[in-house]
Amino acid sequence: MNILALVLSVILFIIGLIGTILPALPGPIVIYFGMLLYGIMTGFASLDVFFYIIEAIVLIIIFLSDYFSAAIGTKKFGGNKYTAYGAIIGTIIALIFLGPLGIVIGPFLGVIAVEFLRGTELKQAIRSGFGALVGALGGMLFKIGAEILMIIYFAIKIF
Repeated sequence: MNILALVLSVILFIIGLIGTILPALPGPIVIYFGMLLYGIMTGFASLDVFFYIIEAIVLIIIFLSDYFSAAIGTKKFGGNKYTAYGAIIGTIIALIFLGPLGIVIGPFLGVIAVEFLRGTELKQAIRSGFGALVGALGGMLFKIGAEILMIIYFAIKIF
């Protein structure tokens, strides 16, 4: 049973990591579900409540990073607090209409829209939008790193 649980968990971990890179699946949730499945299948023999609380906190941080990484990138490329809000709002709206792909496209479009509303020149609007894109991609790298740490912590706990 432990081998089957481990194999299924590893499969879900791989799917989760792929889902983070190709935003078609909610990668961090799939990884967390893999850990939960392992716990259920093994009667929670090696994974306690503290483990799942720590992993849930990391999961929340990962989701928050989706919203704020684009805003941080925007500010680094010449945007201001309004364009940073545009990145966050653009991400949320794009997630609703475009699904996971909205994490990449939403911040860029949200920043450009706010810059145009503020009367900013096209060059600066695109620069700020590019900053949102760089921030979103940086956020994706952060997510992958955090997910790998989640998996390492899982491995430490079960072995």
